[in-house]
Amino acid sequence: MNRSRTLRALVVGLLTFLAAARGQTSFSPPAATSSVSGQFIVSVTSPINPYFRRAEAGTNTDLLRLEPSLLAVSAERFKVALWTQIGMAANAPWNGKIFLALHPARTADEDVVIAAQPFIRTWNYRVELPDLIPRNRCARAFSTVLLLELANRNAPVSGRSSVVPAWLADGLARQILEAAETKVILSAPNKTIDGLAQTRLEEKRRGLDSLAAARRTLQNYPALTFEQMSWPTDAQLNGNDDGVYLASAQLFVHDLLALKNGAANVRAMLAQLPSHENWQSAFFAAFRENFQRPLDVEKWWALRVVAFAARAPGPQWTSVVSREKLDAALAVPVDVRYASNSLPVYAEISLQSALQNFPAERQAEIFRTKLRDLELIQLRLTPPLAPVAAGYHQAFTDFLGGPKKGFFHRPASASATIKKLDLLDAQRRDVEARLKASELPLNVNRLAP
Repeated sequence: MNRSRTLRALVVGLLTFLAAARGQTSFSPPAATSSVSGQFIVSVTSPINPYFRRAEAGTNTDLLRLEPSLLAVSAERFKVALWTQIGMAANAPWNGKIFLALHPARTADEDVVIAAQPFIRTWNYRVELPDLIPRNRCARAFSTVLLLELANRNAPVSGRSSVVPAWLADGLARQILEAAETKVILSAPNKTIDGLAQTRLEEKRRGLDSLAAARRTLQNYPALTFEQMSWPTDAQLNGNDDGVYLASAQLFVHDLLALKNGAANVRAMLAQLPSHENWQSAFFAAFRENFQRPLDVEKWWALRVVAFAARAPGPQWTSVVSREKLDAALAVPVDVRYASNSLPVYAEISLQSALQNFPAERQAEIFRTKLRDLELIQLRLTPPLAPVAAGYHQAFTDFLGGPKKGFFHRPASASATIKKLDLLDAQRRDVEARLKASELPLNVNRLAP
């Protein structure tokens, strides 16, 4: 009798153990995907059926189909592109982790939820994304959470999270999407042809001019004022205003970064957000050399809009072509003879060498030619190189004494010009290095469940 009870107890215990083990397996969290830097952790909060396709997914070419591995790559690419826009190195260290949680989309225009979470001595972030999302909305989510991560590096975890202005997040997001030479946000394959997956976003090529779409919009509609951009409506955020808000925000951020120390001031604004009650105070503290009051911003912005509407420079070059064109405009071609009876060999020397080795008349001739070459290419250079080209233009003008002064008049000495050129060369090398590093490899690491 006792042996029978003992046997039944063992059997019941074994069945209970197996049931518990099976239940534990079924509720264990799915494997997460880590990005190449480790900052982004992608997970799926509920199973996504790869065979289930919504009707609108096949007709709306602006919808992205997010998948964990590609989303990790996209997040890293977007981070590098955003950091390049605001003057940060592609390999700059990060602080807070960003957890991207994918779930099946209920509608085609579902909102994204971003939450800042204090953790010990830093802030972490959770972004809840539907697996089917418009391209602009996904870019806005990336831009907002990355700017939050930068701003909250100076925010105590015992306090409140910073608030990033919408125009900054949307303007940078739009600029990154329009200026990218390679795809920044990758979409999962939409269909299969002859056994090969066809990705809709990979088939779509962006234009060379990052402001082309904004120009088309603002030629038909007036740009928003700075005050209007500061308080966008839901319709404007979603692009239901014919894209006027997004075009205005992109142009505003583009021109803001083009100011002297514009990128540094944007970074300073983000760093000061935790110490101010609102972003407006942080903005004017960071840009105090340019604007002292809202009226100054509105005046500057009105002039920029008028100049933008009147300007039609044609398509901008890619970063690769821009580097080649700028290098050619700054190089000095010479013929070198290594012996008195040898044929001349083509070579290129720097402007500094020309100042050190050529007579004054020859120097002026070279700088006048280079100033003309620079003016021909300046408007078509990729935006990160435009401020550098403007610096060279100013250095050439200072050396020559301006277009209205005498041919040999040189208010800036050769030695002073060489120092300016050395600084500009260093700045150009830094910008070009960031442009070359803007494309990351498609590497992801799988984390064990």
